[in-house]
Amino acid sequence: MQKASSVPQKNTPFESTAPPHSRITGFLKDASFHDSWSIHSTDTSLSALDHFLLAAKQTPRWIGMCMAVRNRIVQLAGLKNLGALSELAADKMAASYKTGDRVGIFTVFENHFDEALIGDKDKHLDVVLSIHRHEVPEKKLVAITITTVVHVKNRLGSLYMLPVKPMHRLIAPAVLASIGRSTHPA
Repeated sequence: MQKASSVPQKNTPFESTAPPHSRITGFLKDASFHDSWSIHSTDTSLSALDHFLLAAKQTPRWIGMCMAVRNRIVQLAGLKNLGALSELAADKMAASYKTGDRVGIFTVFENHFDEALIGDKDKHLDVVLSIHRHEVPEKKLVAITITTVVHVKNRLGSLYMLPVKPMHRLIAPAVLASIGRSTHPA
């Protein structure tokens, strides 16, 4: 597994670990699921949430279709329709998102320049995502790491996670890849 500070040859997402000093590390204890994916960006002036918004706006169409199918199926089981990842306020700046605001399918828990915590909590599971940025000044890059942490609360949450875990391994890097397409590695 590569560390977020190493630079891969191509600007593609790679599996990594949660940044050691990020706020998300406080959520890792007893997690039912967690993973981290990183990519590098030359857009060093953008905040963590700016990078997420850039990626979410360019969500691949197949992910939108998967979310639509997910929403139809889970409503039959009494779970909520989350909408689409790319459903964002068109003119809202990342810095204006406050705790409790919706950003796509997530709620903002914290929004700092170097890390944003977003997620969703219900009676079945708690999901927290960290979008973390770490500057790599000698390379004139910023490492963007998205860490997802899930705490399952009951059997329905466990059942829900069965198909989500393998799909997440496809979706997370596909969303991050748009950051790589939008920037040029050094």
